[in-house]
Amino acid sequence: MLQTLALGLMAVCVLSFGYILWRSSGKLDALSDRLDARKQDYIRLQARGDRMFNTLDDMDLSGKIVLTRVDINVPVDGGKVTDATRIERIVPTIKDIQAKGGKPVLLAHFGRPKGEPKPEFSLRVTVPALEAALGQDITFIERPDRATLDGAPDDAVILVENTRFSSMEEKNDPKMAQFLASLGDVYCNDAFSAAHRAHASTEGVARLLPACAGRLMEAELNALGKALGNPAHPLVAVVGGAKVSTKLDLLSNLLAKVDHLIIGGGMANTFLAAKGVEVGKSLAEHDLADTAREIMDKAASENCTIHLPLDVVVAQEFAANAWSKTVPVDQCPPDAMILDAGPETVANVIATIESSKTLVWNGPLGAFEITPFDAATVAAAQGAAKATKSGRLLSVAGGGDTVAALNHAGVASDFTYVSTAGGAFLEWLEGKTLPGVAALEAAAQTKQE
Repeated sequence: MLQTLALGLMAVCVLSFGYILWRSSGKLDALSDRLDARKQDYIRLQARGDRMFNTLDDMDLSGKIVLTRVDINVPVDGGKVTDATRIERIVPTIKDIQAKGGKPVLLAHFGRPKGEPKPEFSLRVTVPALEAALGQDITFIERPDRATLDGAPDDAVILVENTRFSSMEEKNDPKMAQFLASLGDVYCNDAFSAAHRAHASTEGVARLLPACAGRLMEAELNALGKALGNPAHPLVAVVGGAKVSTKLDLLSNLLAKVDHLIIGGGMANTFLAAKGVEVGKSLAEHDLADTAREIMDKAASENCTIHLPLDVVVAQEFAANAWSKTVPVDQCPPDAMILDAGPETVANVIATIESSKTLVWNGPLGAFEITPFDAATVAAAQGAAKATKSGRLLSVAGGGDTVAALNHAGVASDFTYVSTAGGAFLEWLEGKTLPGVAALEAAAQTKQE
């Protein structure tokens, strides 16, 4: 039996999209022929300026199936989508593909099914929200094949079952990438939030088809490029959050690029302690004191000014509306904890932001989730929003807590760009190569050649 199975596997390329086994005989040869034919698309390159990737504007989509990687990993409760923001943000890409004569076939993941088809992680639950956002019916397919996609109406929008139902997805298995490529003519990545993953649907297939960025990916890359790629100076970064240990790569990358680095949240306590300031019962990583001092020394050598709290809001318990008081930074009582920056610090933060031309923000300045320890984050965010609206500042922010904090302050829509990408945004700030983006850049270079 083992010998029989081995022989069978030599002729079978397996992909599980729910319950899929894709058996092919000669399909890879046919795919190779199609890929050679599609090289004709590469002569359509338009002038892209400083852009290192193709967009939908660079692609001929007429009559073509466009594999479109999206992020619709949305929260669900009781079988219904509770926040359709991510779905709403992909609408421009889908509409533009249709306007250019293409047929969008959506590829996406949902949850963590760990390479197995599990009903609770089916993308079928997103169909009603997609239909509401797009104003049209969605065709949901568990087992995709080229003939079915070709036979769908020209104006159809097709959603394929969870890519992570196959263990081959997260392994970036070439067989899965080849199978995906056999389904379409053009690849469009509109999921920056998944671009830090080298998966078959985010990286592998992008190297097998003419590839471009969708509108959301394009906007994200353009905004991030302006913020750190080629920013207007002075450039200020606000970095907050609980622990220095989670943002060492980020801090190291920023020091050589920014003129001002504002450190807040629990992270600031670690730096204060490293300078010999008593922080009482505050959250602080005392074992990273040497690391903090090294960062401060490097900042000085890079002509980067680090801004730490000048005054702080302290309390004896971490609770909403707990008794609190504002004290100079060096007068935190031994039995108290620092939970927010004080008004003098906020004034310095706002003045630094207002004197800058570019702002990158990742992390809150205090325990913004509970009052009154949200005051510094709210005031600084509103100051940044005001400078942005006046046209004096380009502001880019991202990260889960950051987005929540800006929404809490009521200014998320006033920033130049707010990324919901989470891990991908952080890795980009850290200066790391994002596989999904690198694949788009490689595709653009191939097309140019």
